Amino acid sequence: MPEGHTVHRLARTFAELFGGQILEVTSPQGRFDAGARLLDGLRLQSAQAWGKHLFLGLSREDGGGSDPLDDHLLWLHVHLGLYGSWTFAGDGTDDVAHAIGAPRRRVGERESVSALPAVGADGPGPWNPPEPRGQVRVRLLGEHAVADLTGPTRCEVVTAAERDRAIARLGPDPIRADADPEAFVARVRRSRTSVGAQLMDQSVIAGVGNIYRAEALFRAELDPWTPGRDVPAETLRTLWTDLVDLMHDGVRVGAIVTTRPEDRAAPGADVPPARPVRQNTDGTPGAVPREESFYVYQRAGQSCRRCGTPVVVEDMAARKLYRCPGCQR
Repeated sequence: MPEGHTVHRLARTFAELFGGQILEVTSPQGRFDAGARLLDGLRLQSAQAWGKHLFLGLSREDGGGSDPLDDHLLWLHVHLGLYGSWTFAGDGTDDVAHAIGAPRRRVGERESVSALPAVGADGPGPWNPPEPRGQVRVRLLGEHAVADLTGPTRCEVVTAAERDRAIARLGPDPIRADADPEAFVARVRRSRTSVGAQLMDQSVIAGVGNIYRAEALFRAELDPWTPGRDVPAETLRTLWTDLVDLMHDGVRVGAIVTTRPEDRAAPGADVPPARPVRQNTDGTPGAVPREESFYVYQRAGQSCRRCGTPVVVEDMAARKLYRCPGCQR
């Protein structure tokens, strides 16, 4: 499942590729016909991410001035879940190439560049977007680009009030400027539930997934099984600050890298991971290699980069939890 930084990158991509444009909205698969008819011919006014939820606001208004027209927008609410992905293609113009480089696929906990070429037109005039591939739930077609959504857990049209209610059920998002860290601290400390389980609860903190959970707890030297009420408030504030930095870096580079440079060549390359995490930066010159990107995630059986203790994997709330028994006492 994509973590929050990927959804924020998606929101930025939609704003850059389609912001202010009137969109042709269809459902090639047919399962979203009613919703597509509501949105077809509307103008994209806003693209927002809150945790793992993407909200695209559309309206017949022109969106001029400082009023974002939130009360008049219809919102396309998308949660990718385990199997959802957006695929983009453009007509080859500079703006489209700058925004997405090449069509991107974001599947599960991976973000990589698709091999599909952009489709262009010679000279001015309309361009011919590629045919939908697979079971495309919704297609958004703009002036220079197309976006196809496949396999989402949630894809629905909501009003502004319904969007606000959905957001109200979520905890603060470390990537958002309006996030309240004290709300996170208070929610964790009023519960006996382990801090490791609470970090995966989207009503406690929005956007953190299994990778950020494992890595942030390691960096904090915090035992994931510690009851939330027993974690000092200052420790939680430090954990929040670290997640803000890590997740903003994920938005910037398109990959999750949590290791510090001095720890990357430390012991631990003795057992390769069974299913290495693909990163959007794989193959990019100068990028941190995937096998050096994490302290504990998917490194069960390998030596801890700091203390040499073998990393363990355990089940917590139906998800795999990776930790170092030596560092996270």
